Amino acid sequence: MSAKSAISKEIFAPLDERMLGAVQVKRRTKKKIPFLATGGQGEYLTYICLSVTNKKPTQASITKVKQFEGSTSFVRRSQWMLEQLRQVNGIDPNRDSAEFDLLFENAFDQWVASTASEKCTFFQILHHTCQRYLTDRKPEFINCQSKIMGGNSILHSAADSVTSAVQKASQALNERGERLGRAEEKTEDLKNSAQQFAETAHKVH
Repeated sequence: MSAKSAISKEIFAPLDERMLGAVQVKRRTKKKIPFLATGGQGEYLTYICLSVTNKKPTQASITKVKQFEGSTSFVRRSQWMLEQLRQVNGIDPNRDSAEFDLLFENAFDQWVASTASEKCTFFQILHHTCQRYLTDRKPEFINCQSKIMGGNSILHSAADSVTSAVQKASQALNERGERLGRAEEKTEDLKNSAQQFAETAHKVH
C-alpha cells in the first residue's frame, strides 16, 4: 500500500472524510539541498493533505500529516479549514518548480515538494476544490503555471474571447449605425436642396 493510500485509510476514513490529494514536502531552507526521502533530518516525513467530509454540507480542510522514522503509522498534526487559506504561491510561473508557499489566516509555510510534478498535481486538485466548495472568499493563486489551473483558465480565456468578439461586433454595429445616420442626414439635405431648387425654378417660370 502506498503512503498516500495508507494516510487516507488511517487518518481520514475513520472520521468519515475522503482524501482528495496529498503532497510529500519538507520545509525550505536558505541553502537549497536535494530532497531526501527521510524528510531532511531523518526524523519524519511530512505530507500536506487535502480532504473533504462525506456528510453534507461538505467541509474541506488541509491537514499536515507526519510519519516518524521507524514507524509505519501516521500522525495528524496541524489542520486548517479551506476557508482559512488565503494565498497559494507557486513561486515560478515559467518553469516546473517544486517550491510553494501556503498562506493561512494564522500561519505561513514555505515548502518544497518531493517533485515538481507532485506539486503540480496537488495544486490542480487544490484549485479545483476551492472553485467547487468555496463560494464567498476563494484563495489567491499567484505565480502558478497555467496548466495548474486546468480547464478553468481555458474557460476564462474562451469567455474573454467571446466577450471581446461581442464588444467588437457591438462597436462595428454602432459605427455602422453612425454611418447610416450620417448617410440619412446627407440624403435629407439633398432632398431639401432639390426641393428648394424645384421651388426656385418654378418661381422663375
